[in-house]
Amino acid sequence: MKKNYVLLILAFILLSLTFTGCGQKNTEDQSLEEIKEKGYFIVGLDDNFPPMGFRDKSGEIVGFDIDMAKEAAKRMGVEVKFKPVDWDGVILSLKKKDIDLIWNGLTVTDERKKQISFSKVYLSNRQIIIVNDDSAINSKDDLKGKVVGVQLGSSSEQALNSDKTLVENLKNVRKYSNNIEALLDLKAKRIDAVVIDEIVGRYYIAKKQNEYRVLEENLGDESYAVGIRKEDVSFRQELDRVLDEMKKDGTAAEISKKWFGEDIVIK
Repeated sequence: MKKNYVLLILAFILLSLTFTGCGQKNTEDQSLEEIKEKGYFIVGLDDNFPPMGFRDKSGEIVGFDIDMAKEAAKRMGVEVKFKPVDWDGVILSLKKKDIDLIWNGLTVTDERKKQISFSKVYLSNRQIIIVNDDSAINSKDDLKGKVVGVQLGSSSEQALNSDKTLVENLKNVRKYSNNIEALLDLKAKRIDAVVIDEIVGRYYIAKKQNEYRVLEENLGDESYAVGIRKEDVSFRQELDRVLDEMKKDGTAAEISKKWFGEDIVIK
């Protein structure tokens, strides 16, 4: 009886070790090896989000994030493919392995952290205040008694409304269907300033040099990073290494200047 009991314990131990070994094998991260083996990774994006990723007149997908992803892939020794997806389901597309990365001005949030991992932050997106280049406005205090424009229903409108003191001191808040209309009214001096998403604002400013100016003060910020599956640890680590390299050697800065007119990449 005692002998049988000992044999039973030994059998249980061996069985436990077998399952443990199998578990380790199944959960072993081979994501970077898989990317290297197939020779490319797929980036999921909304292809109507200038200047991060959008289609030019010839229909080619271009943008800041597009250039960043192409450079990162080159340094990894692989290719990159871009796949437009339904933005509402982009995280599901990542989890289902329809895509390998979300690289399209993706904001880091606590809710998203529960579902996916993120690369190191590479860009800060703020709600900025734009004025005409010849304006005497240099701070939020100078906006007292002035008219400010925002896009209706935008995060810029929410950011402005969150600054109760500023709103109370304004003469009026004028709301527009899009940012272009607001900037045109600013240029015509029908309003005094525009609160706008920095990524969008700097893109248009780069096209209209010496017409607009950005105040140093802003109305809140958020961080952009690349979205990646939680289990793809080695792939994320390699991506972080490459992003750090691009920041250090100035490549990321050059890409930023191309699309925004200046270096806004987070070091």
